[in-house]
Amino acid sequence: MATDFFLEPEPDDGGRIVSITEFTRRIKAVLEAEVPPCWVRGEISNFRRQSSGHCYFSLKDENSQLPCVLFRGNAVRVEVDLRDGMQVIAFGEVSVYEPRGAYQMIVRQVMEDGVGRLQQEFERLKKKLAAEGLFDPERKKPVPKMPATVGFVTSPTGAAAQDFIRILKRRGWWGRVILLPVRVQGREAAPEMISMLEYAARLPGLDVLVIGRGGGSLEDLWAFNEEALVRAVAACPLPVICAVGHEIDFTLCDFAADLRAETPSAAAEVISSGFIECRDRLSAAAERAVQVVAQRLRDEGRGLEILRRRLGALSPHHRIEQGFLRLDDLSNRIHSGVKSDLREKKSEMAGLASRLAQASPQNRLQMARQKWEALRARYEWLADAEMRSRRERLVNLEKRLKSLGPDSVLKRGFVLVRDAEGNPLSRRKGIPAGANLVNRFADGDLYVKAEEST
Repeated sequence: MATDFFLEPEPDDGGRIVSITEFTRRIKAVLEAEVPPCWVRGEISNFRRQSSGHCYFSLKDENSQLPCVLFRGNAVRVEVDLRDGMQVIAFGEVSVYEPRGAYQMIVRQVMEDGVGRLQQEFERLKKKLAAEGLFDPERKKPVPKMPATVGFVTSPTGAAAQDFIRILKRRGWWGRVILLPVRVQGREAAPEMISMLEYAARLPGLDVLVIGRGGGSLEDLWAFNEEALVRAVAACPLPVICAVGHEIDFTLCDFAADLRAETPSAAAEVISSGFIECRDRLSAAAERAVQVVAQRLRDEGRGLEILRRRLGALSPHHRIEQGFLRLDDLSNRIHSGVKSDLREKKSEMAGLASRLAQASPQNRLQMARQKWEALRARYEWLADAEMRSRRERLVNLEKRLKSLGPDSVLKRGFVLVRDAEGNPLSRRKGIPAGANLVNRFADGDLYVKAEEST
Protein backbone atom coordinates (compact mmCIF):
# COMPACT_ATOMS: atom_id res chain seq x y z
CA MET A 1 0.00 0.00 0.00
CA ALA A 2 1.38 3.32 -1.04
CA THR A 3 1.43 6.15 1.49
CA ASP A 4 1.47 9.83 0.56
CA PHE A 5 3.51 12.23 2.58
CA PHE A 6 3.02 16.03 2.50
CA LEU A 7 6.23 17.81 3.22
CA GLU A 8 5.99 21.39 4.61
CA PRO A 9 8.97 23.73 4.77
CA GLU A 10 10.14 24.30 8.30
CA PRO A 11 10.83 27.88 9.38
CA ASP A 12 14.36 28.71 10.40
CA ASP A 13 16.28 31.77 11.46
CA GLY A 14 18.11 32.15 8.16
CA GLY A 15 16.37 35.43 7.31
CA ARG A 16 13.62 33.98 5.08
CA ILE A 17 10.82 34.76 7.61
CA VAL A 18 9.66 38.42 7.55
CA SER A 19 7.00 40.31 9.46
CA ILE A 20 3.80 41.53 7.87
CA THR A 21 5.07 45.10 8.13
CA GLU A 22 8.30 44.22 6.32
CA PHE A 23 6.42 42.25 3.68
CA THR A 24 4.05 45.18 3.07
CA ARG A 25 6.97 47.57 2.83
CA ARG A 26 8.60 45.38 0.19
CA ILE A 27 5.39 45.43 -1.86
CA LYS A 28 5.15 49.22 -1.45
CA ALA A 29 8.74 49.65 -2.58
CA VAL A 30 8.19 47.46 -5.64
CA LEU A 31 4.92 49.21 -6.66
CA GLU A 32 6.25 52.72 -6.17
CA ALA A 33 9.44 51.88 -8.05
CA GLU A 34 7.88 49.94 -10.94
CA VAL A 35 4.66 51.97 -11.52
CA PRO A 36 5.53 55.53 -12.47
CA PRO A 37 3.09 58.47 -11.99
CA CYS A 38 0.49 58.53 -14.75
CA TRP A 39 -2.93 59.82 -15.85
CA VAL A 40 -6.02 57.62 -15.39
CA ARG A 41 -9.61 58.07 -16.52
CA GLY A 42 -12.66 57.00 -14.50
CA GLU A 43 -15.91 57.92 -12.77
CA ILE A 44 -15.93 59.24 -9.19
CA SER A 45 -17.90 57.27 -6.62
CA ASN A 46 -18.14 57.24 -2.80
CA PHE A 47 -16.72 60.76 -2.66
CA ARG A 48 -16.27 62.25 0.80
CA ARG A 49 -14.43 65.32 2.06
CA GLN A 50 -13.01 65.15 5.58
CA SER A 51 -13.01 68.09 8.00
CA SER A 52 -9.22 68.12 7.58
CA GLY A 53 -9.66 69.04 3.90
CA HIS A 54 -8.49 65.67 2.51
CA CYS A 55 -10.74 64.01 -0.09
CA TYR A 56 -11.30 60.26 -0.44
CA PHE A 57 -13.03 58.61 -3.41
CA SER A 58 -12.82 55.78 -5.92
CA LEU A 59 -12.26 55.94 -9.67
CA LYS A 60 -14.03 53.19 -11.56
CA ASP A 61 -14.89 51.95 -15.00
CA GLU A 62 -16.99 49.00 -16.18
CA ASN A 63 -14.74 46.32 -14.63
CA SER A 64 -12.49 47.80 -11.92
CA GLN A 65 -12.16 50.51 -9.33
CA LEU A 66 -9.16 52.33 -7.85
CA PRO A 67 -9.09 53.86 -4.33
CA CYS A 68 -7.80 57.43 -4.38
CA VAL A 69 -6.85 60.12 -1.90
CA LEU A 70 -6.50 63.83 -2.69
CA PHE A 71 -4.67 65.60 0.13
CA ARG A 72 -5.65 69.11 1.17
CA GLY A 73 -2.57 70.76 -0.33
CA ASN A 74 -3.53 69.43 -3.77
CA ALA A 75 -7.30 69.73 -3.25
CA VAL A 76 -7.17 73.52 -2.91
CA ARG A 77 -5.66 73.73 -6.41
CA VAL A 78 -8.44 71.65 -8.04
CA GLU A 79 -10.80 73.97 -9.90
CA VAL A 80 -13.68 71.52 -10.49
CA ASP A 81 -16.38 70.65 -7.94
CA LEU A 82 -15.79 66.94 -7.40
CA ARG A 83 -18.89 64.78 -6.81
CA ASP A 84 -20.20 61.28 -7.33
CA GLY A 85 -20.88 60.32 -10.94
CA MET A 86 -18.39 62.83 -12.42
CA GLN A 87 -16.14 61.53 -15.20
CA VAL A 88 -12.60 62.81 -14.56
CA ILE A 89 -8.95 62.41 -15.56
CA ALA A 90 -6.60 62.20 -12.57
CA PHE A 91 -2.82 62.35 -12.32
CA GLY A 92 -0.89 60.74 -9.49
CA GLU A 93 1.29 57.90 -8.27
CA VAL A 94 0.52 54.57 -6.69
CA SER A 95 1.16 54.02 -2.99
CA VAL A 96 0.44 51.41 -0.32
CA TYR A 97 -1.35 52.28 2.92
CA GLU A 98 0.59 50.01 5.27
CA PRO A 99 -1.91 49.74 8.21
CA ARG A 100 -4.48 48.09 5.87
CA GLY A 101 -2.12 46.68 3.30
CA ALA A 102 -4.18 48.35 0.56
CA TYR A 103 -2.86 50.14 -2.46
CA GLN A 104 -4.24 53.50 -3.54
CA MET A 105 -3.51 56.35 -5.86
CA ILE A 106 -2.16 59.61 -4.42
CA VAL A 107 -3.89 62.12 -6.73
CA ARG A 108 -2.02 65.32 -7.50
CA GLN A 109 -4.29 66.83 -10.16
CA VAL A 110 -7.87 66.25 -11.37
CA MET A 111 -9.59 67.46 -14.53
CA GLU A 112 -13.22 66.93 -15.56
CA ASP A 113 -13.67 64.50 -18.46
CA GLY A 114 -17.20 65.33 -19.54
CA VAL A 115 -20.42 64.08 -17.87
CA GLY A 116 -20.25 60.72 -16.11
CA ARG A 117 -21.65 57.62 -17.73
CA LEU A 118 -24.50 57.21 -15.25
CA GLN A 119 -25.41 60.87 -15.48
CA GLN A 120 -25.43 60.66 -19.27
CA GLU A 121 -27.66 57.60 -19.11
CA PHE A 122 -29.97 59.42 -16.67
CA GLU A 123 -30.36 62.39 -19.00
CA ARG A 124 -30.88 60.16 -22.01
CA LEU A 125 -33.63 58.12 -20.37
CA LYS A 126 -35.26 61.24 -18.97
CA LYS A 127 -35.51 62.83 -22.44
CA LYS A 128 -36.72 59.61 -24.00
CA LEU A 129 -39.47 58.91 -21.44
CA ALA A 130 -40.52 62.56 -21.30
CA ALA A 131 -40.89 62.56 -25.07
CA GLU A 132 -43.24 59.56 -24.75
CA GLY A 133 -45.43 61.55 -22.34
CA LEU A 134 -44.64 59.28 -19.40
CA PHE A 135 -44.10 62.28 -17.12
CA ASP A 136 -47.10 64.35 -18.27
CA PRO A 137 -49.23 65.75 -15.40
CA GLU A 138 -52.44 64.77 -17.27
CA ARG A 139 -51.80 61.07 -16.83
CA LYS A 140 -51.10 61.26 -13.11
CA LYS A 141 -53.75 59.85 -10.77
CA PRO A 142 -54.94 61.86 -7.75
CA VAL A 143 -53.66 60.65 -4.40
CA PRO A 144 -56.47 59.98 -1.87
CA LYS A 145 -56.55 62.56 0.92
CA MET A 146 -57.49 59.97 3.56
CA PRO A 147 -56.12 56.56 2.58
CA ALA A 148 -57.02 53.78 5.00
CA THR A 149 -54.53 51.17 3.73
CA VAL A 150 -51.05 52.06 2.44
CA GLY A 151 -48.51 49.77 0.81
CA PHE A 152 -44.81 50.60 1.14
CA VAL A 153 -42.37 48.99 -1.32
CA THR A 154 -38.95 49.28 0.33
CA SER A 155 -36.21 47.38 2.13
CA PRO A 156 -37.49 45.94 5.43
CA THR A 157 -34.12 46.56 7.12
CA GLY A 158 -33.58 50.16 5.99
CA ALA A 159 -34.18 53.30 7.98
CA ALA A 160 -36.78 54.48 5.46
CA ALA A 161 -39.45 52.04 6.68
CA GLN A 162 -38.78 52.88 10.33
CA ASP A 163 -38.93 56.62 9.69
CA PHE A 164 -42.12 56.23 7.64
CA ILE A 165 -43.94 54.28 10.38
CA ARG A 166 -42.55 56.51 13.15
CA ILE A 167 -43.91 59.67 11.49
CA LEU A 168 -47.34 58.08 11.00
CA LYS A 169 -47.48 57.05 14.66
CA ARG A 170 -46.29 60.43 15.89
CA ARG A 171 -48.99 62.23 13.86
CA GLY A 172 -51.68 59.89 15.22
CA TRP A 173 -52.68 58.43 11.85
CA TRP A 174 -55.33 55.69 12.01
CA GLY A 175 -54.79 53.22 9.21
CA ARG A 176 -53.02 50.11 8.00
CA VAL A 177 -49.50 49.90 6.54
CA ILE A 178 -48.50 46.87 4.47
CA LEU A 179 -44.71 46.59 4.14
CA LEU A 180 -43.78 45.03 0.77
CA PRO A 181 -40.12 43.95 1.16
CA VAL A 182 -37.68 44.30 -1.76
CA ARG A 183 -34.07 45.06 -2.41
CA VAL A 184 -33.53 48.74 -3.27
CA GLN A 185 -29.92 48.59 -4.50
CA GLY A 186 -28.05 46.37 -6.90
CA ARG A 187 -28.83 44.55 -10.12
CA GLU A 188 -31.75 42.57 -8.70
CA ALA A 189 -33.44 45.60 -7.09
CA ALA A 190 -35.36 46.87 -10.11
CA PRO A 191 -36.83 43.45 -11.13
CA GLU A 192 -37.88 42.80 -7.52
CA MET A 193 -39.61 46.17 -7.25
CA ILE A 194 -41.39 45.61 -10.60
CA SER A 195 -42.71 42.24 -9.36
CA MET A 196 -43.81 43.81 -6.06
CA LEU A 197 -45.67 46.59 -7.89
CA GLU A 198 -47.55 43.99 -9.90
CA TYR A 199 -48.31 42.04 -6.72
CA ALA A 200 -49.50 45.16 -4.90
CA ALA A 201 -51.85 45.99 -7.77
CA ARG A 202 -53.62 42.66 -7.14
CA LEU A 203 -53.96 43.18 -3.37
CA PRO A 204 -57.51 44.12 -2.37
CA GLY A 205 -58.10 47.23 -0.29
CA LEU A 206 -54.91 49.18 -1.07
CA ASP A 207 -55.63 52.90 -1.42
CA VAL A 208 -52.15 54.20 -2.25
CA LEU A 209 -48.70 52.76 -2.87
CA VAL A 210 -45.38 54.25 -1.69
CA ILE A 211 -42.07 53.23 -3.23
CA GLY A 212 -38.79 54.52 -1.89
CA ARG A 213 -35.62 54.27 0.17
CA GLY A 214 -33.07 56.46 1.96
CA GLY A 215 -30.52 58.70 0.30
CA GLY A 216 -27.28 57.73 -1.42
CA SER A 217 -25.07 58.35 -4.41
CA LEU A 218 -26.28 58.26 -7.99
CA GLU A 219 -24.98 54.72 -8.24
CA ASP A 220 -26.82 53.67 -5.04
CA LEU A 221 -30.11 55.08 -6.34
CA TRP A 222 -29.69 53.83 -9.93
CA ALA A 223 -32.28 51.06 -9.56
CA PHE A 224 -34.97 53.78 -9.45
CA ASN A 225 -33.67 55.05 -12.82
CA GLU A 226 -34.02 51.69 -14.58
CA GLU A 227 -36.34 52.13 -17.55
CA ALA A 228 -38.39 49.02 -16.78
CA LEU A 229 -39.11 50.17 -13.20
CA VAL A 230 -39.98 53.70 -14.33
CA ARG A 231 -42.50 52.31 -16.83
CA ALA A 232 -43.92 49.97 -14.16
CA VAL A 233 -44.44 52.91 -11.78
CA ALA A 234 -46.19 54.89 -14.50
CA ALA A 235 -48.40 51.92 -15.45
CA CYS A 236 -49.39 50.96 -11.88
CA PRO A 237 -53.20 51.19 -11.51
CA LEU A 238 -52.81 52.40 -7.91
CA PRO A 239 -51.79 55.97 -7.04
CA VAL A 240 -48.01 55.87 -6.47
CA ILE A 241 -45.94 58.16 -4.25
CA CYS A 242 -42.21 58.02 -4.93
CA ALA A 243 -40.06 58.85 -1.86
CA VAL A 244 -36.41 58.26 -2.74
CA GLY A 245 -33.40 59.74 -0.98
CA HIS A 246 -33.17 63.26 0.36
CA GLU A 247 -34.63 66.54 -0.87
CA ILE A 248 -31.82 67.04 -3.41
CA ASP A 249 -32.07 63.49 -4.83
CA PHE A 250 -34.12 63.06 -8.01
CA THR A 251 -34.77 59.80 -9.82
CA LEU A 252 -36.79 59.00 -12.96
CA CYS A 253 -39.36 57.26 -10.76
CA ASP A 254 -40.01 60.66 -9.12
CA PHE A 255 -41.14 62.02 -12.51
CA ALA A 256 -43.20 58.92 -13.37
CA ALA A 257 -44.98 58.64 -10.01
CA ASP A 258 -48.29 60.36 -9.35
CA LEU A 259 -46.67 62.34 -6.53
CA ARG A 260 -43.07 62.95 -5.45
CA ALA A 261 -42.15 63.18 -1.76
CA GLU A 262 -38.70 64.51 -0.86
CA THR A 263 -38.11 61.74 1.72
CA PRO A 264 -40.00 58.74 3.13
CA SER A 265 -40.79 60.88 6.17
CA ALA A 266 -42.31 63.51 3.85
CA ALA A 267 -44.42 60.77 2.22
CA ALA A 268 -45.76 59.84 5.67
CA GLU A 269 -46.67 63.48 6.28
CA VAL A 270 -48.49 63.67 2.91
CA ILE A 271 -50.48 60.52 3.67
CA SER A 272 -51.45 61.66 7.16
CA SER A 273 -52.09 65.34 6.37
CA GLY A 274 -55.64 64.79 5.13
CA PHE A 275 -56.44 62.63 8.15
CA ILE A 276 -55.01 65.24 10.53
CA GLU A 277 -56.96 68.01 8.79
CA CYS A 278 -60.20 66.00 9.00
CA ARG A 279 -59.48 65.04 12.62
CA ASP A 280 -58.84 68.67 13.52
CA ARG A 281 -62.05 69.74 11.79
CA LEU A 282 -64.02 67.01 13.58
CA SER A 283 -62.46 67.98 16.90
CA ALA A 284 -63.31 71.63 16.30
CA ALA A 285 -66.87 70.72 15.24
CA ALA A 286 -67.30 68.46 18.26
CA GLU A 287 -65.98 71.16 20.58
CA ARG A 288 -68.30 73.71 18.96
CA ALA A 289 -71.25 71.32 19.29
CA VAL A 290 -70.46 70.77 22.96
CA GLN A 291 -70.26 74.53 23.48
CA VAL A 292 -73.58 75.11 21.67
CA VAL A 293 -75.35 72.37 23.64
CA ALA A 294 -73.88 73.63 26.91
CA GLN A 295 -74.95 77.20 26.13
CA ARG A 296 -78.46 75.98 25.17
CA LEU A 297 -78.69 74.01 28.40
CA ARG A 298 -77.60 77.09 30.39
CA ASP A 299 -80.17 79.27 28.62
CA GLU A 300 -82.98 76.75 29.14
CA GLY A 301 -81.89 76.29 32.75
CA ARG A 302 -82.12 80.04 33.37
CA GLY A 303 -85.59 80.10 31.77
CA LEU A 304 -86.77 77.22 33.94
CA GLU A 305 -85.40 78.95 37.03
CA ILE A 306 -87.31 82.14 36.18
CA LEU A 307 -90.54 80.18 35.66
CA ARG A 308 -89.97 78.27 38.90
CA ARG A 309 -89.53 81.49 40.83
CA ARG A 310 -92.61 83.05 39.26
CA LEU A 311 -94.68 79.98 40.03
CA GLY A 312 -93.34 79.90 43.57
CA ALA A 313 -94.21 83.58 44.06
CA LEU A 314 -97.86 82.93 43.13
CA SER A 315 -98.35 79.87 45.39
CA PRO A 316 -100.42 80.18 48.68
CA HIS A 317 -97.55 78.70 50.66
CA HIS A 318 -95.23 81.44 49.38
CA ARG A 319 -97.81 84.12 50.26
CA ILE A 320 -98.13 82.75 53.81
CA GLU A 321 -94.35 82.74 54.14
CA GLN A 322 -94.23 86.33 52.87
CA GLY A 323 -96.91 87.29 55.51
CA PHE A 324 -94.84 85.72 58.26
CA LEU A 325 -91.78 87.60 57.04
CA ARG A 326 -93.73 90.90 56.99
CA LEU A 327 -95.11 90.23 60.48
CA ASP A 328 -91.65 89.53 61.81
CA ASP A 329 -90.32 92.64 60.12
CA LEU A 330 -93.05 94.84 61.70
CA SER A 331 -92.42 93.27 65.11
CA ASN A 332 -88.71 93.94 64.80
CA ARG A 333 -89.34 97.52 63.77
CA ILE A 334 -91.68 98.09 66.79
CA HIS A 335 -89.12 96.63 69.21
CA SER A 336 -86.40 98.68 67.60
CA GLY A 337 -88.45 101.90 67.92
CA VAL A 338 -89.25 101.26 71.60
CA LYS A 339 -85.60 100.54 72.35
CA SER A 340 -84.55 103.70 70.52
CA ASP A 341 -87.02 105.84 72.56
CA LEU A 342 -85.80 104.29 75.82
CA ARG A 343 -82.18 105.02 74.87
CA GLU A 344 -83.06 108.66 74.13
CA LYS A 345 -84.93 109.08 77.49
CA LYS A 346 -82.05 107.50 79.39
CA SER A 347 -79.64 109.87 77.64
CA GLU A 348 -81.78 112.89 78.61
CA MET A 349 -82.01 111.72 82.23
CA ALA A 350 -78.25 111.24 82.39
CA GLY A 351 -77.74 114.79 81.12
CA LEU A 352 -80.12 116.25 83.71
CA ALA A 353 -78.45 114.26 86.47
CA SER A 354 -75.06 115.57 85.39
CA ARG A 355 -76.27 119.17 85.38
CA LEU A 356 -77.94 118.71 88.81
CA ALA A 357 -74.76 117.23 90.24
CA GLN A 358 -72.73 120.18 88.96
CA ALA A 359 -75.16 122.72 90.53
CA SER A 360 -75.26 121.12 94.04
CA PRO A 361 -73.43 122.91 97.03
CA GLN A 362 -71.50 119.78 97.86
CA ASN A 363 -70.09 119.64 94.34
CA ARG A 364 -69.17 123.34 94.47
CA LEU A 365 -67.47 122.85 97.83
CA GLN A 366 -65.54 119.93 96.41
CA MET A 367 -64.43 122.01 93.43
CA ALA A 368 -63.36 124.92 95.73
CA ARG A 369 -61.37 122.48 97.86
CA GLN A 370 -59.66 121.08 94.78
CA LYS A 371 -58.87 124.63 93.60
CA TRP A 372 -57.44 125.57 97.05
CA GLU A 373 -55.32 122.43 97.08
CA ALA A 374 -54.00 123.31 93.64
CA LEU A 375 -53.19 126.90 94.74
CA ARG A 376 -51.46 125.68 97.89
CA ALA A 377 -49.38 123.19 95.92
CA ARG A 378 -48.43 125.90 93.44
CA TYR A 379 -47.49 128.31 96.29
CA GLU A 380 -45.33 125.69 97.94
CA TRP A 381 -43.63 124.93 94.61
CA LEU A 382 -42.98 128.66 93.98
CA ALA A 383 -41.65 129.17 97.52
CA ASP A 384 -39.38 126.20 97.19
CA ALA A 385 -38.18 127.44 93.83
CA GLU A 386 -37.46 130.92 95.27
CA MET A 387 -35.53 129.39 98.14
CA ARG A 388 -33.46 127.30 95.72
CA SER A 389 -32.78 130.37 93.61
CA ARG A 390 -31.70 132.47 96.65
CA ARG A 391 -29.54 129.61 97.93
CA GLU A 392 -27.80 129.33 94.58
CA ARG A 393 -27.16 133.13 94.59
CA LEU A 394 -25.65 133.00 98.07
CA VAL A 395 -23.38 130.15 97.03
CA ASN A 396 -22.24 132.11 93.98
CA LEU A 397 -21.59 135.23 96.06
CA GLU A 398 -19.63 133.19 98.58
CA LYS A 399 -17.52 131.77 95.79
CA ARG A 400 -16.85 135.24 94.37
CA LEU A 401 -16.04 136.61 97.84
CA LYS A 402 -13.60 133.84 98.49
CA SER A 403 -11.97 134.35 95.10
CA LEU A 404 -11.42 138.05 95.98
CA GLY A 405 -10.29 137.44 99.59
CA PRO A 406 -6.66 137.50 100.79
CA ASP A 407 -6.44 133.76 101.11
CA SER A 408 -7.24 133.35 97.43
CA VAL A 409 -4.62 135.98 96.53
CA LEU A 410 -2.00 134.28 98.75
CA LYS A 411 -2.70 130.96 97.01
CA ARG A 412 -1.85 132.59 93.71
CA GLY A 413 1.75 133.30 94.94
CA PHE A 414 1.36 136.72 96.64
CA VAL A 415 2.65 137.61 100.20
CA LEU A 416 0.89 139.90 102.72
CA VAL A 417 3.41 142.00 104.72
CA ARG A 418 2.31 143.48 108.07
CA ASP A 419 4.07 145.32 110.86
CA ALA A 420 4.28 144.24 114.51
CA GLU A 421 0.83 145.69 115.22
CA GLY A 422 -0.67 143.74 112.36
CA ASN A 423 -1.17 146.62 109.97
CA PRO A 424 -0.70 145.73 106.33
CA LEU A 425 2.21 147.35 104.51
CA SER A 426 1.94 148.14 100.85
CA ARG A 427 5.17 150.21 100.35
CA ARG A 428 8.81 149.85 101.31
CA LYS A 429 9.15 153.47 102.07
CA GLY A 430 8.66 154.41 105.69
CA ILE A 431 9.64 151.07 107.18
CA PRO A 432 12.47 151.59 109.66
CA ALA A 433 15.46 149.33 109.62
CA GLY A 434 15.30 146.50 112.05
CA ALA A 435 11.52 146.68 112.32
CA ASN A 436 9.80 143.40 113.01
CA LEU A 437 7.65 142.34 110.05
CA VAL A 438 5.25 139.49 109.53
CA ASN A 439 5.08 137.93 106.05
CA ARG A 440 1.93 135.96 105.64
CA PHE A 441 2.01 133.17 103.07
CA ALA A 442 -0.82 130.86 102.03
CA ASP A 443 0.48 128.13 104.31
CA GLY A 444 1.56 130.33 107.34
CA ASP A 445 3.41 133.39 108.70
CA LEU A 446 7.12 134.22 108.51
CA TYR A 447 8.69 136.76 110.93
CA VAL A 448 11.50 138.85 109.50
CA LYS A 449 13.38 142.08 110.26
CA ALA A 450 13.53 144.94 107.86
CA GLU A 451 16.97 145.82 106.56
CA GLU A 452 18.23 149.30 105.94
CA SER A 453 17.18 150.54 102.56
CA THR A 454 19.84 151.60 100.09
